[in-house]
Amino acid sequence: MGLSVTISAADAQDAEHILKLQYLCYQSEAELYGDWSIEPLTQSLDALRAELDEGHGLVARLGDEVVASVRARLDEDGTVRIAKLIVHPRMQRHGLGGRLLDGIERHFAAATAPAETSAKRFQLFTGHRSEGNLRLYRSKGYAQVATRELGPRLTLVTLEKAA
Repeated sequence: MGLSVTISAADAQDAEHILKLQYLCYQSEAELYGDWSIEPLTQSLDALRAELDEGHGLVARLGDEVVASVRARLDEDGTVRIAKLIVHPRMQRHGLGGRLLDGIERHFAAATAPAETSAKRFQLFTGHRSEGNLRLYRSKGYAQVATRELGPRLTLVTLEKAA
């Protein structure tokens, strides 16, 4: 009998597992852009824990193994900044990234935040050559709102949709 993937809120005990998975998942991005100094590969465990404390994270588990994750935080202007949507390479292309994205959006849409800080929009970014990421985000209703050149090899594409 196979195991099913479960999605739940990330907690401090998940941080080390998330960091290891993040390092594995961003290898392909580093290779794509020829840059192994990207922030997801250099992030410290303390910095990841701080992100979880300041926002909300989800993890997907196959049995006890963390196989995917996403983090987000709500800014004072009502923008939910979604970051580091990662799926273990062997689990990619099975809808898990989309399920995590849906889950993080639902969390912030349903959150009981003060009226002046309710979610108005969801925003995320990816590299211009990351076609799989761009395809997923567009399929979930995100549209490009900006680009920012970070160097000769990388342009960040910012995508957004209304909450």
